[in-house]
Amino acid sequence: MRIDDGSIRQITFDRPDVYNAMTAAVAHDLADALIDLDSSDHDAVVITGDGDAFSAGGDIEAMAERDESAPEAYERVRTTLGRVAEAVLTAPVPVVAKVNGDAVGAGMALTAVADFAYAAESARFGASFINVGLVPDLGGTAILPRLIGLRKTKELAFTGKLLSATEAADLDIVNEAVPDDQLDDRVDNLLETLAEQPTESICLAKRAIHGNLGASLQEGLEREAHFQTLAYDTDAHAEGVDAFLNDRTPEF
Repeated sequence: MRIDDGSIRQITFDRPDVYNAMTAAVAHDLADALIDLDSSDHDAVVITGDGDAFSAGGDIEAMAERDESAPEAYERVRTTLGRVAEAVLTAPVPVVAKVNGDAVGAGMALTAVADFAYAAESARFGASFINVGLVPDLGGTAILPRLIGLRKTKELAFTGKLLSATEAADLDIVNEAVPDDQLDDRVDNLLETLAEQPTESICLAKRAIHGNLGASLQEGLEREAHFQTLAYDTDAHAEGVDAFLNDRTPEF
């Protein structure tokens, strides 16, 4: 895995010879790179793949070599792929999946948990866990039903069928499918827009939205009021109000 840092942190899966399959070590490094983000230094993070694939999910050869007890397997899954999902959902800046090629298994789940996802039209998506006798992980069973609905999640999880990028966009697995040669420009345009917005406000909104997943209406309204109260006390709010009153563009 390669990390290019700056105001936009880009994380690239760099095992193209195995279609960027994820090992436990890769998952650990990915989670660490997301947990390490600082909203005062970064505007967003982009995750993409080297070569022809975004990520083929778990490394099957590594699976074949495992010899572990059930408690050991639980600990590995929860502290690797589960930790990645948690890190994406709690990252203080937007996480953008730039899906340059096929995203299957954990690769599709990672796409689903990202805040934004844009895919090359040639990319394919599939919850292929069933093909090796497994269940979706990396948040697949937690986020996909909320994102695409219960029946469609079961269809993908139980059959392992592949979707085109256009079909994935229709289901909201990705925001948009774009021609392959326009993917970089489309993501760059999004990043420019995000960079113009107050990162601290985005962070608070993200925490409120994700915190309210599965919450009752009462809990949701209380959490919303809490984060809005925090937002009132930010420099971003003061600047936004002043810019509005003086008919100028805010400088966040």
